[in-house]
Amino acid sequence: MSAKKTIIGIVAAAAIVGIGYFSFFNHGSQDDKVVKIGVMNGDKSEDQIWSEAAKTAKDKYGITLKTVKFSDYSQPNKALSNHDIDLNAFQNYPFLENWNKANKTDIVSIGDTWTTPLRVYSDKYKSIKDIPDGSQIAVANDVTNENRGIHLLAEAGLIKVKDTNKATPNDITSNPKNLKIVPVDASQTATSLKDPKFAGAVINTNFAKSAGIDFNSAIYVEGLNKNTTQFFNFVAANKSDKDKKIYKDVVKSIQTAKTKELVKKNYDGAEITVWDYKK
Repeated sequence: MSAKKTIIGIVAAAAIVGIGYFSFFNHGSQDDKVVKIGVMNGDKSEDQIWSEAAKTAKDKYGITLKTVKFSDYSQPNKALSNHDIDLNAFQNYPFLENWNKANKTDIVSIGDTWTTPLRVYSDKYKSIKDIPDGSQIAVANDVTNENRGIHLLAEAGLIKVKDTNKATPNDITSNPKNLKIVPVDASQTATSLKDPKFAGAVINTNFAKSAGIDFNSAIYVEGLNKNTTQFFNFVAANKSDKDKKIYKDVVKSIQTAKTKELVKKNYDGAEITVWDYKK
C-alpha cells in the first residue's frame, strides 16, 4: 500500500472513530434530558395536565418528560426504587411514610402538586349537623384513609380524636352523638350510602366519581389546615436524587399557572393545587 493510501486510511478511520465518539456522547446527553415520571392511570383531564407539564418542560428546560402509567398503588414506588423511572407523582405523605418503613426504601418529596379533599356524603341528610344520635358512618378501612376519614369527622365537629396519624375508632376521645364509625373496604364506601343502616359515608373522590356521585352533593368537605397538609400529593424522588437540577426543573414545569388553571377547569374543586399553600 502506498504512503498516500495509508495516510488516507488513517484519516478515514480517525473520522469514523470521531463520529462514533461524538454520536455516543451526544446520545448520552439527550438521554440525560429524558425524565420518566410514574403516575396512576387517569382520565383525559389528567392526561391533559401531564401533557401541558411535558410541553413546559420541553419548551422552557429542554427536558423530555415521559409519563409511565401504573394500575395500582403498589407499583410506582417499586419502579422508582429500582430506577425504572426517575420520579413519581401519585401519593400523599402518610402513604409514603408507611411505604418507606415497610419496604426499607428512602423516597422523599421534592415538591407538592395538588390534593383531593375528602368528603362526607349522605343521601338521607342535607347537612352534617342533621346526622342523628346513634348513627353509623362508613369510612375506608385501609390505614391511611381510615385515619384521614376519622380526622375528617373530627374536623366536621362530630367527634374528637387523639393526635395520631393512625387513628382508628378506638382513638376517638369524645363522641357526643354516640356515632358508630364503621370501617369498610374503600370500594364499598360509595355503595354503603344505599344501605339503610348508614347515615353517611366518607368517600374518596375516585370512588365517588366511579359511582356517579356529584361532588357538590357532599355534606362536608375537607379543608386546608395543619392536619390536612399531610394529605397533599407530591412529586417523589429517591433521596440520593432529590437535589438534581433536572428533577427540580420538572417540578417547576408542573407548578405553573397553566396547571392551576387546568386543575380548576377540569375538576371543579374535586382537586385543588397546593404548591403555593403556606404550611
